[in-house]
Amino acid sequence: MSPDLTGSCIPGADERCSICADEAIRGTVVAVNRESLTAEVLLPAGLSTVALDLVGNVAAGDELMVHLGFAIALVGRHD
Repeated sequence: MSPDLTGSCIPGADERCSICADEAIRGTVVAVNRESLTAEVLLPAGLSTVALDLVGNVAAGDELMVHLGFAIALVGRHD
């Protein structure tokens, strides 16, 4: 069983990872694959498959901070 790391890496106002200081990128969830715990996320460079292991339940339209292929924080909910 994996440890619950939800919220362990929350980007600051400069959008850098507070743990490793690398840049996190904001993206919008396009589709979620619940079986593989991944999402297709629209990033500035295009569509990317992102692991959802570190965030809670997300849905299409939600905004995520993405770092090294992982969603590290949910920063906006689509209502």
